[in-house]
Amino acid sequence: MNDDLAALHARIDRTNELLQRMLAEVAKTPSTHAIFVDAGYLYAAAGRLVAGTEDRRAFDLDAEGLIDALIDRARTVFADSRLLRVYWYDGARRRIHTAEQQTIAELPDVKVRLGNLNANNQQKGVDSLIRTDLESLARYRAISDAALLGGDEDLVSAVEAAQGYGARVHLWGIEAPEGRNQAEPLLWEVDSQRTLDLDFFKPYVSRRTAPAYETGTGRPTREDVRFVGAQIAAKWLVARGRETMAELLPGHPYLPGSVDQDLLVEAESLLQYSLRGQADLRRSLRDGFWAHLQAQC
Repeated sequence: MNDDLAALHARIDRTNELLQRMLAEVAKTPSTHAIFVDAGYLYAAAGRLVAGTEDRRAFDLDAEGLIDALIDRARTVFADSRLLRVYWYDGARRRIHTAEQQTIAELPDVKVRLGNLNANNQQKGVDSLIRTDLESLARYRAISDAALLGGDEDLVSAVEAAQGYGARVHLWGIEAPEGRNQAEPLLWEVDSQRTLDLDFFKPYVSRRTAPAYETGTGRPTREDVRFVGAQIAAKWLVARGRETMAELLPGHPYLPGSVDQDLLVEAESLLQYSLRGQADLRRSLRDGFWAHLQAQC
C-alpha cells in the first residue's frame, strides 16, 4: 500500500514538474498581434471625417504614413507584444492590383488581400477574407491579439471565429462627424473598442488640389486630355518602374483593363469632367499615356 502511494506521489510530482516547465516556456514566448484594415471602411470614414467626402477620387491618402501610425499605435496598446504584420483588405476589379494597391503591397510588414469590385464599385468577398485570416491565425496561435479597423456587421463572424480559438479582438474605429459608422452587433462582440480621431488622420488625408477644369466650364479639347494622359503616365512610371513599363509596351495600343480603368478615373478627377461615352477623348487620353511611356524608351 505504501509502495502504491509512493508511486502515485512520484507521478504527481512528475506531472507538476512538466506543467511548471510548460508554463515557463509559455512565459518566454512573446505575445504577437496583427492589424487588420478594411480599406473600404477606412477610405469612406476617414474621407468623410477629414475631407468631407467618401469619394476616393476627391482626396489623397498617404497609406504608407498611415500604416506606420497604426503600427506605432499598436506598439503602445500592445506594449509587451510583437507585430506579425498589417493585413490590408481592399477591392479591385478581377482582383488585379491598382497602382496604389501595388505600392501598399510593397511596404514592409504589409500583406494586401483583394476582394472583387462589382459594377457599382462595391467590395465583394473582403469580409470572408478577413474571417479566413483571423480564424487561421488564431487557430495556429500565430497571434494573441488582433486590432481590427472596420465597421461592417458582417465582420461579427470573423470576430467570433478568432475568439473561439482564444485570440482577443480589439475593434478600432474612426471618429464619425455624426452618429456611428460601426455596426452595434460588432461593437458588442469585440474585447475592446478604440476610436481614432480627426487629429490622428489629418496628416494622412488631404483634399486634392483644384482641378484643371471646373464643372460647367465645357468640354476639354483632345489636346488637353492628351496632356493629362501624359501627366498620369509620368506618375504611373514613378510608381511602377521601368520593368513594369517594359512589360506593358508590347501590348500597345491596348492597355490592360485595370490600368485603363485607373487611367480613366484619375483623368476624370483631374479634369472634373466625365469621359464616359466620349470615345474620341478616351482615345486621346490613351494616346497621351502611351506617348509619354514610349518617349522614355
